[in-house]
Amino acid sequence: MHGGNQTGVSDFLLLGISENPEQQQALFWMFLSMYLVTVVGNVSIILAIGSDSRLHTPMYLFLANLSFTDLFFVTNTIPKMLVNLQSQNKTISYAGCLTQLYFLVSLVTLDNLILATMAYDRYVAICRPLHYVTVMSPRICMSLLTLCWALSVLYGLTLTLLMTRVTFCGSRKIHYIFCEMYVLLRLACSNTQITHTVLIATGIFIFLTPFGFMIMSYVQIVRAILQIPSTSSKYKAFSTCSSHLAVVSLFYGTLCMVYLQPIQTYSMKDSVATVMYAVVTPMMNPFIYSLRNKDMHGALGRLLLGKGFQRRT
Repeated sequence: MHGGNQTGVSDFLLLGISENPEQQQALFWMFLSMYLVTVVGNVSIILAIGSDSRLHTPMYLFLANLSFTDLFFVTNTIPKMLVNLQSQNKTISYAGCLTQLYFLVSLVTLDNLILATMAYDRYVAICRPLHYVTVMSPRICMSLLTLCWALSVLYGLTLTLLMTRVTFCGSRKIHYIFCEMYVLLRLACSNTQITHTVLIATGIFIFLTPFGFMIMSYVQIVRAILQIPSTSSKYKAFSTCSSHLAVVSLFYGTLCMVYLQPIQTYSMKDSVATVMYAVVTPMMNPFIYSLRNKDMHGALGRLLLGKGFQRRT
């Protein structure tokens, strides 16, 4: 970097979690395995839902979008991380870093909004079952998804454009697994107060508002389930929500560990929480949603058996 000017930034050094060669080798195989499992799991979910007409319902439409988001999310970060773990050259260009940041912000936001939409779908299905077909019509579902995608793209673009106004100087080493906003702000030598304020204000709106909506939805859902007289019906109603609750808890739990803190306290220890939401959560989602879902079991089975039959013929 030259003269402390932002326009002089050519690249950053993306050092990752460890600079120890032995640890890097172990991390390479660990992240490669997790990436492959994530890709296979999420692609299987998308193909199973797409190929089975019985799963062409709002809940599975949202789940397919969530799987696509998770697939794109890990592809935005892990391949570059794997290359850096195997290479002596750990640079990432300024443009590449901002591009990675844009997709990171957009896709995390999209994950968040889709989870809120899925909570709304479960609320209508359990609390207003007689109105479900009308309230969750194909037109409304597509409108909700379009809104989720539009807000995510807009939010990612807004924060990325804010970062282009930040000046970097001094150290260009990023002791992290990808280009992350808090880490970049700590490298800045210009005043980042406005950027940080916008980040916090918009983050509260774009993340905590849907989270609050989800809490209210599930309070109503639990009340409705407790009023069901049949034990088997209670179990069935709860089982349709338990997977979503597990994913929401994992997503927001790790996200809060990383971002609900001042920039000054943000350090390497937060890498563990970041790996949780950036790598582990997208990997676990397909398993969580498939574990207790008989419809998904059947669709995945038919998908695998169909491919096996095609190969034999």
